[in-house]
Amino acid sequence: MVWWNFGKKKKENLPREGESARKEEALVARWRERVSDRRAQSYERQEAIEALARLGTPKAGIALLNRFTFTVDPSITDQEEKEAAFQGVIRIGKEVVTAVRGFGKKAESLAWGMKILKHLLSPDEYVQELLFFLGQWDTEYAKFVDPKVQLLTELENVKNPAIPKAVEPFLQDVHEPTRFHAVSALLAQENQSALFPLLSLLKVEESFRVKNKIVEGLARCQWLIPEEEREMVRTHLMHGYTLHEEGIITKA
Repeated sequence: MVWWNFGKKKKENLPREGESARKEEALVARWRERVSDRRAQSYERQEAIEALARLGTPKAGIALLNRFTFTVDPSITDQEEKEAAFQGVIRIGKEVVTAVRGFGKKAESLAWGMKILKHLLSPDEYVQELLFFLGQWDTEYAKFVDPKVQLLTELENVKNPAIPKAVEPFLQDVHEPTRFHAVSALLAQENQSALFPLLSLLKVEESFRVKNKIVEGLARCQWLIPEEEREMVRTHLMHGYTLHEEGIITKA
């Protein structure tokens, strides 16, 4: 059930035109504490979300981002609250983009942050933000890499000439799911500049699903395999795939 209605709620507790920034800050601080409290009752967080959304300032938007940092039961309530917070943030507009960028640097999940940016930005601007976040990561071991995988997964769904160069280093990531989604993101670009990096990975990759993803992608893209790499590629073909004399992989 969708319960938010930002257009009808009374405004007694919200700042009137001409009230000081100090008043606004006090209100934002009040509602931020409530919206950030996972132990609060759902109706209390809902009230805070509505109040911040109706306030409609960048500072209120920053406060709303706190609702994306935790989950509550039942899941339907969690989803409804986050959807309401999302609606409140996007109503504020591009003024919140810088805040979302800061939020994303420390968030355990980028799902809602990416959703906000995708709604507010042009396709090219959105890709640049994804690459900005990806640039904060390296290929070494990290205990928690969910945001990195989320970014690469999202890059599978968009095309931009800047993506291959940004994604290619992650073919060497120590984390197998990261390599898998880096391969997928590169193949999604259908840019033949990825051929040699993918062949280099195929030579040394131990994960069968990563190797299979490379072979599937090479077959789909119909890229010509260099003669000196064909024997190596043949050793990694899974059942149903053939490398023909002219250097093209096909699926039976």
